Amino acid sequence: EERIAEEYKNNEIRCPVHLSIGQEACAVGACYDLNKNDILFSTHRSHAHYIAKNCNLNSMIAELYGKETGCCGGRGGSMHLIDTSKGMYGSIPIVGSSIGLAGGSAFHQKQNKKKNITVVFIGDASLEEGIFHEIANFSALHKLPLIFICENNLYSVYTNIKERQPHQDFIKYAESHGIVAKKIDGNDVEKINNSVNEMRIKCLKNQGPFFIQLDTYRWREHCGPNYDNHLGYRSKSEFVKWKKNCPIEKYENFLKNKKILTDTIKSKLVSDNKKIIDRAFDF
Repeated sequence: EERIAEEYKNNEIRCPVHLSIGQEACAVGACYDLNKNDILFSTHRSHAHYIAKNCNLNSMIAELYGKETGCCGGRGGSMHLIDTSKGMYGSIPIVGSSIGLAGGSAFHQKQNKKKNITVVFIGDASLEEGIFHEIANFSALHKLPLIFICENNLYSVYTNIKERQPHQDFIKYAESHGIVAKKIDGNDVEKINNSVNEMRIKCLKNQGPFFIQLDTYRWREHCGPNYDNHLGYRSKSEFVKWKKNCPIEKYENFLKNKKILTDTIKSKLVSDNKKIIDRAFDF
């Protein structure tokens, strides 16, 4: 995404982009142990989810450039990413719209006794849409194999959650529908991974649905490649506080303390990833 931000100024990527820089742990922790038959639905901020589901990066970058070789034929752009071969059934930019599709997917899995689940990423503003409550109610009644993953980055564009909702414990919304819910640090990839895996196993045992709230923070502007702190809708101290809680640095330190990650290994990872990214943009 940092490369996307660099290239965006060249005016060849003509679609809007919503970057997930600062929110990486949510995507990686949730998707890492899903299999390719587990179905995923995403939001307008979908790059990280698509990549974490092990989808085709070349096709994603081509889609941003409007190429026929893009994952949506160049017609959708950044907010319409899909790779059904890996279980990524689409990102829907309209707030809350993926929830209904995810409910239908989970209902199909239940009716046909499938051995896979559906995961739907939603933002905090999705809880202000009626469809969340309709599908939450329906999925609880039918014990659907569905996991709602709410990435709470505190803002709906420029409006803080305190100005939109009476509290920030979204698990109360889920629990009111009889759904088991959990709230954890959205920048802790290990905790997210463990929690989602536990929920996935229970979903396969007919104990779903589940809801998980991940508190996190986007570093860059709501839509676009730049920083927008000069607009004044969030304070510098808040930004600095969350930046210090960078999920990537947090996990690096964890792995170094466990003697798993060394500077040599890190250097190779960075080098290998740069080659993959370069190939995608060359493609």
